[in-house]
Amino acid sequence: MDKLVILGGGESGVGAAILGKDKSYDVFLSDFSMIKPKFKTKLNSEGIDFEEGGHSISKLEEADLIVKSPGISDDLPLIQNLKKKGIKLISEIEFASWFTDANLIGITGSNGKTTVTNMVFHILKNAGLSVSMAGNVGFSFAEQVARKSVHNYVLELSSFQLDGIESFRPHIAILTSITPDHLDRYHNNFQEYIEAKFNITKNQTEEDYLIYNKDDDVIYTWLAHNTTKAKLIPFSMATIVEDLSAFIEDNKINIKLNHNLFTMSVRDLAVKGDHNTRNAMAASTAARLLKIRKQTIRESMESFHGVEHRLEQLGKINKVAFINDSKATNVNATFYALDSMNAPTVWIVGGVDKGNKYEDLLALVNEKVKAIVCLGIDNQKIYDAFSNCVDTIIETSHMNDAVNKAYELTEENDAVLLSPACASFDLFENYEDRGRQFKNAVQRLKK
Repeated sequence: MDKLVILGGGESGVGAAILGKDKSYDVFLSDFSMIKPKFKTKLNSEGIDFEEGGHSISKLEEADLIVKSPGISDDLPLIQNLKKKGIKLISEIEFASWFTDANLIGITGSNGKTTVTNMVFHILKNAGLSVSMAGNVGFSFAEQVARKSVHNYVLELSSFQLDGIESFRPHIAILTSITPDHLDRYHNNFQEYIEAKFNITKNQTEEDYLIYNKDDDVIYTWLAHNTTKAKLIPFSMATIVEDLSAFIEDNKINIKLNHNLFTMSVRDLAVKGDHNTRNAMAASTAARLLKIRKQTIRESMESFHGVEHRLEQLGKINKVAFINDSKATNVNATFYALDSMNAPTVWIVGGVDKGNKYEDLLALVNEKVKAIVCLGIDNQKIYDAFSNCVDTIIETSHMNDAVNKAYELTEENDAVLLSPACASFDLFENYEDRGRQFKNAVQRLKK
């Protein structure tokens, strides 16, 4: 019996452990931190051996195969030493893909991937297909492969998950955007991050498709200098003449697949803004490749109202609007958020900086932002970037305090925007926890 070691006792690690047990591996899970009670309960109910609060190196070195959680860096001495011993290390996404023949739709990008993933899932579900959503959203891919059988998986994939693939091959890959993100993990080398994103297409064949954002210079440049076997389908806000393409013309989405044309008015989309129009093009193109009826796609896009924590409108208090954009964990995502603001804005920003360059936001901050509320442990870079263009910058270290201070700085018809441009791990479990705390704090203001 092959020995399978799982590093990390979170959603993906526990899912991989469950799948490994089902596939008759001798499974051991090890987490350097303490494992959350809900995951410990799962491991105990499955009879899976585990440890927490440290690693037993001798047990790890006995492994025939290691599945590493995406949050664990390849640069750690522990990982380097295990690799030197010739032990294969892979991601949960790779591991799960070994045990399913389902159709895989993989979606990645610095921004837009969560929305596109949810859009594709929404369309396929409305079409009555056997479908599940996994990866960076929802329940782990591995656990779903172990526990339920569906014909289609819609997978949101981070660069960290794609770092650990060997043979993983989505039939349809979507690449939404590439802007600097997670550079702290990639030795401050943007090219390394770009290559990680393009891992999504490295195993694709001539039978597969890569739907990509032609308006993104980084993606366009990579494809001009590198090859993939997949059939390329660009999408763009400008007109494209190719037979395989999606584009905007006369305020309509046009999707051409070998002379078969699908059109839909941009005005009919439930979510607004150019970035959401691009997202809708990408998702609708994937749906057309899967032969989903045109009317089903139109109805799905008319009824899709966005993703929690992504420019989520929370209503108004005394004519002040509150918007939850906690999912904005990088500068580019916050750029979209600030660009969408139509009222004087008090901006709540900050967290764990991932090598952010705030210069790209200066013009928008000058135009839209009346005050900044910092929410993080180290806010010096935010001060340095914006103190010359915003009169009021204050520091907070708790969400309630941040929301109360932000509200105090508003007048009628202003807006309070949580769009952190940073990771959340200094004060919160994750961006969802940060977003929920923001929503709870806003609810308390209403009372």
